[in-house]
Amino acid sequence: MPLVSCADLAGRSLLASLISLPTQGATVTSATPVAAGDVGNTLGDYCRVRGTIQPVDPAAQAINFAVNLPEQWNRKTIHFGGGGFDGVVIDGTELVRFGPAGKPAPLALGYATYGDDSGHQSSSITDGRFAANDEQLANYGGLSLKKTRDVALALVLARYGVKPVHAYFLGTSTGGRDALSYIQRWPLDYDGVIANEPALNYTGTRLSNVAVGRALYGNGAAGWLSLTKTLLVQKAAMDACDKLDGAADRIVSNVESCRQLNTQILASLRCTGGADTGNNCLSDAQLDTVRAIENPLNFTTYSLANGVKRAGGYNILEGTLVAGPFTTRDLGTTAAARDANVFVTGDQWAKYFVTRNSSFDSVTLDPLDPGAYTARVTEVSMLTDATNPDLAPFFDHGGRLIMLHGLADEVISNNSTIDYYKQVVATLGQAAVDKGMRFYTVPGMGHGTGSFIPNWDSLAALEGWVEGGLAPATGVAVDAVAGTYGRTRPLCRFPAWPKYRGSGSLDAAVNYSCVTEVGDPLACPNLPASVTTYKGGNSFGEELRVQIDPATMAYTVAIDASLQRAAGTTRTGSLVSEANCTYSSAESGAVFTFASGGVVTGGVNAPSGGGFAPLVAFQNTFSAAPVSGDFKSVANIFNAVGVQQGTGGTGAQSMAVRLRNAGTFQYCRDTVSGSFMVYDAACTQTEKGYAAYNTTRGSFDVFTTSPTGGAVTTGGTLTGSMVIGLVNGVAVPLHLVRESAANMGLRVFGLQQSLTPGTSDGSYAMVSVMGENHDATVAGSGFNLGGAAAALSYDTPVLGVAQSDAGRPGNFIFNSGILAFVSNPGANAALELGVRH
Repeated sequence: MPLVSCADLAGRSLLASLISLPTQGATVTSATPVAAGDVGNTLGDYCRVRGTIQPVDPAAQAINFAVNLPEQWNRKTIHFGGGGFDGVVIDGTELVRFGPAGKPAPLALGYATYGDDSGHQSSSITDGRFAANDEQLANYGGLSLKKTRDVALALVLARYGVKPVHAYFLGTSTGGRDALSYIQRWPLDYDGVIANEPALNYTGTRLSNVAVGRALYGNGAAGWLSLTKTLLVQKAAMDACDKLDGAADRIVSNVESCRQLNTQILASLRCTGGADTGNNCLSDAQLDTVRAIENPLNFTTYSLANGVKRAGGYNILEGTLVAGPFTTRDLGTTAAARDANVFVTGDQWAKYFVTRNSSFDSVTLDPLDPGAYTARVTEVSMLTDATNPDLAPFFDHGGRLIMLHGLADEVISNNSTIDYYKQVVATLGQAAVDKGMRFYTVPGMGHGTGSFIPNWDSLAALEGWVEGGLAPATGVAVDAVAGTYGRTRPLCRFPAWPKYRGSGSLDAAVNYSCVTEVGDPLACPNLPASVTTYKGGNSFGEELRVQIDPATMAYTVAIDASLQRAAGTTRTGSLVSEANCTYSSAESGAVFTFASGGVVTGGVNAPSGGGFAPLVAFQNTFSAAPVSGDFKSVANIFNAVGVQQGTGGTGAQSMAVRLRNAGTFQYCRDTVSGSFMVYDAACTQTEKGYAAYNTTRGSFDVFTTSPTGGAVTTGGTLTGSMVIGLVNGVAVPLHLVRESAANMGLRVFGLQQSLTPGTSDGSYAMVSVMGENHDATVAGSGFNLGGAAAALSYDTPVLGVAQSDAGRPGNFIFNSGILAFVSNPGANAALELGVRH
């Protein structure tokens, strides 16, 4: 039970001797009982205490503090950190930042809570004028935190008569810096700390702000980026990097792989000649602005506090959003306004923290060489930064730290936080850090903004660690963004990131793994080790070879047999990595994908009419002399899907086919649907023929024979060829039809045996005869092709075929990682084929 009534705390004075840093004492200006039943109160019965801590300097403003003392106290306290330039009282009634939806505020859970305004009052958290006063600046740098804590502890003792059993500190942004600053200076006061997106390298952050401002507004503002151009940059980065984690979800999770594409992305954005020629490209000066945002600052002529020589950049080329619907911040309204969010706080810092000249032109301050202000920058850094890596005193008394930062933070560089974490490891060793610290990074998360905002119970995790000895592991974060609310991702410990496993819902954390990849993260494990030739064909029935040089990613597509162009015709170009073993090409937009087992899909410029013709080819193929029994190892009953192209237009095909030991084949189509059926040697809608090996081309010539006669291996009419790929020893026959100008095409075989749900699960890169590239996902009964979702029925209408419903009507067959989908007959009937990543 409380020892002193709430009302009796009002007017109480605390002597300066009770506060361990210099003050003129503290005064409780109000102490108000708040009842659980009061209108609008969801925090239970508590005593609402407000007061001031008097400065030593009479010209300095007082520290306003707030303390909340619950009637049903759980013997624990929480100190809440501030935000921005502070100036507004943190009253301790708030929810845990990024906490789970529906969980009550800590005060409602029985915590005594407190916070302050850092020792100055302002209506704006971007107002830096307070820093012109030394005591106010020192308070903002962290001293107000200790003063407030000492006052809060005295009030807790007065109210309850006992000290708290556990004390915690929670902070975000400036509050995250507050949390780290506190345990670096006074390591014994708190048992557990949560520091979200901490502005720990505070001076480096402000120097980065100035550097970006110089790029935007210097040189006649030639480098200023409009909203349109900023969105252009963001789109280019997202298009290049979205799928590096295996999931097309508009979140860049594989940030470090994406960073390796910086040069490529910037080159794609450059206006011809480097001059500003419009909204579809960036001038050289504008590209320099992107680099100023992206690149770290490396200080070579001086150091910041704790020997820091670097300020991290912002990942604008790795998915960070500084403009658009997911953030309220951008690069300003006009060049003349100088109102870019990323510059405003740096400008205030330069005017009031450093130069103390309100008319100073911050664009003239060189962050890498501040000249006459160098010593002052370092002095301010000592006052405000939270970069001391020696957390041993905090860890040694049992203190535990949870740190979280979004990898798409547009305000506080996550790269500076990563640098700090690495320095803590270098100072204390990984074992000590693992014992006392957890550092989580969140893809897609901005500064409380972004395309993924995590909700997770960090307070429960901290309590379990401090009070129960249960160290947090990989958590599950629930997205709080309105349009994607409820999707989940694993909360991965740095340096791991969530990688899609290739199957299942993109919105479920269970389908992701926290991975830490080594080596070249962009390297494709399915590329050959040396120059290699793949044999296959395309949708016009052309037989071809694809040669790949993995050292240069140069490719050559050579036509071996065709009705439309001469044998020996070649196409050459270079493949450029996109992600997941997919590469852009010079073939009218066709994307090449390398799959395990020696398969490549892609496209080659169509022989006529523009666009590309999808192709599939194999490293290993079956070969046989034309004698009886040679096909025994690959003979079977299959389903086939395909496309017929030519002067008669484009039409999709689906049927049954038997390939016999002697190389003879027979197709069967259902008499009603003209489509799939259970193979029947007596079928009436039929095609018959045989395949004979052609040693010159390394493929089989296909001869069509009478549909009413028996199976023969002589005579007939040459109507195309067959390439039988061997994928991990499994046969994948391709029938390349070249009957006439009206009948050319490609048919892919898959076994006519039960296709068990799950067997074909995965993520696929697809190419379409419509000249398009699509992503496809199969997950149990779920199917998504090119963004259209459908439900699947397996072994429908026959064994080995999956049928998708009206969401994406059609059927697919699956064979050794190759998916061949044929849409239902109609105006858009087509074949799409691809390989599983």
